[in-house]
Amino acid sequence: MTQRQTWEYMTVFVEAESAPVMDYLTEMKTWKNGVPRNTPESMMPRLDAYGRDGWELVHMEPVVVGRNADVLIVDSTNMSNGWTSTYFCVFKRPA
Repeated sequence: MTQRQTWEYMTVFVEAESAPVMDYLTEMKTWKNGVPRNTPESMMPRLDAYGRDGWELVHMEPVVVGRNADVLIVDSTNMSNGWTSTYFCVFKRPA
């Protein structure tokens, strides 16, 4: 009988913020109108670091995070116009 693969999971909020990784972003490509403050590419160094630690990204979605780390969700009956640069990410790796 073969043993089943088991996984461990990690959830984190990742902020898209260009200022801390500006050197990386300017080396990565030429930005026509300058580097946007909250460009999604700014998350790449942090996501790459998780990958080097063996974590695989299995889910990512933009969210609005409350003061208690609660998450605002929107469905078709409660449409909201809002902006966010925070992403809820789920990772897994073999246990």
